[in-house]
Amino acid sequence: MKTVQITGKGKVTTIDIPMPELKPGHVLLKTAYVGFCGSDLNTFRNLNPLAKLPLIPGHEIGAKIEAVGEGVPSTLKAGMNATINPYTSCGTCSACKNNRPNACEFNQTMGVQKDGGMTEYLLVPWEKVIADPDISLRDFALVEPMSVGFHAVSRAMVSKTDTVMVIGCGMIGLGAIVAAALRGAVVIAVDVDNHKLELAKGLGASYAINSLTEDLHERNKALTNNHGADVIIEAVGRPETYTAAVMEVAFTGRVVFIGYAKEKIAFDTQYFVKKELDIHGSRNAMPADFKAVMEYLKQGTCPVEELISGIYAPEEAQKALDKWADNPGEVFRILIKF
Repeated sequence: MKTVQITGKGKVTTIDIPMPELKPGHVLLKTAYVGFCGSDLNTFRNLNPLAKLPLIPGHEIGAKIEAVGEGVPSTLKAGMNATINPYTSCGTCSACKNNRPNACEFNQTMGVQKDGGMTEYLLVPWEKVIADPDISLRDFALVEPMSVGFHAVSRAMVSKTDTVMVIGCGMIGLGAIVAAALRGAVVIAVDVDNHKLELAKGLGASYAINSLTEDLHERNKALTNNHGADVIIEAVGRPETYTAAVMEVAFTGRVVFIGYAKEKIAFDTQYFVKKELDIHGSRNAMPADFKAVMEYLKQGTCPVEELISGIYAPEEAQKALDKWADNPGEVFRILIKF
């Protein structure tokens, strides 16, 4: 079966691998769409320390159930549209014992620590399959990245009385904007790209700040009556956005970090104490976050076409990743269509 594989720095190709055989407790899926995410781009650039090449990328999946094995619940049937929860959990580490398997110490995400879903057929344990007949195969490929933003909003315990600043309006940041707006919060979107900021406003942001051309601190003060935002969600992963999150949050506010910074960051820690901040990391997503994104997509208000920067055949994966690597700020999501 046709499969996309990253073979080396800047190199991706299609290969042929054996089709998996159905077994008890598992579901066979016929892949329709798989998204390239930021971790895939970093793997392509050989900048992802968690990935070892060669590697099959992909964990943002829209697929149709082809067959179900013995012991699979009757709620999963052949012909249903579905996506996959792409994370693993050991069940015994501290995170798993605390009912937060998304942060499992030994997690192996598809397409990152192990081969992913950019292949014609997939065999997965039934517990990892999330099906819904009312979500299209294409839209299912957007569920996982948006769910990461939804999870960050849950970590921040956002409510309708909050002003929430989201720094970074890529797919994950946009998910956080949608989730915060759905909770009734006032949302401030921050990015360096005006097109992304316009899209953020269309998805629920009340205000937009281009931190490249505007003074972030002064605009934040003006929009929050000098208090700062109650919640800051950082979805970039750069030293300047990490430190800005701490500076721009209100006293006794909450900061949630999603992005991974690739270098060490020096903080002025007095603000941690003076502001008595709640600082959280946010990793992956929970099944409830997937379900929340699906309910949002079923409303039909999401401008899905604007979130998809291109759809390519598996044989065009090299072209797709070259384009993204050359123009990283202009791409939301690239989908491979099988």
